[in-house]
Amino acid sequence: MSDRWIFGYGSLVWRPAFVHRERRPARLRGFARRFWQGSTDHRGVPGAPGRVVTLVPDADAITVGMAYRVAPTVWGEVMAQLDHREQGGYARHAVELESISDRSTLEAVIYLAGPDNPRWLGPAPVEDIARTIDTSRGPSGPNDAYLLRLEAWLREIGRPDPHVSAIADALRSLRARNGDPAT
Repeated sequence: MSDRWIFGYGSLVWRPAFVHRERRPARLRGFARRFWQGSTDHRGVPGAPGRVVTLVPDADAITVGMAYRVAPTVWGEVMAQLDHREQGGYARHAVELESISDRSTLEAVIYLAGPDNPRWLGPAPVEDIARTIDTSRGPSGPNDAYLLRLEAWLREIGRPDPHVSAIADALRSLRARNGDPAT
């Protein structure tokens, strides 16, 4: 068995927390990143879910994230860790990625949360998503840290995501109106 790939597009881009041999930016065609998944185990709590990203089908979209190459000797352990981490409505899917550096094709596993899971929040106005993120906190920390770290990572690699940027801008505007410019 050869090495396999995992694709992260949310917190996995900056905090994989699993053993890997290599990491490289990659893109996934046909899916858009959206803050449409509720989180009651990481960035919110039961009764007050935060919002985290999932991917939704969109034929014209390209999502940039990080691909991680994992050795077969630790694949089972890594999958068990990720199954636990992503248990809040996410399921494994096989996808084909394109490495940004050399345009090679990578077969990868991703975790997606769709509208059929119990924590699905779905689309909402950007300002409403920003308000939820502003006030949500869970065992993994405040929801705004997740949003702002994702936005920063996308900027760092030169691949901003319009949806993520719009929510981060709405969060900053909300805080400025409330007299809290620190974001």
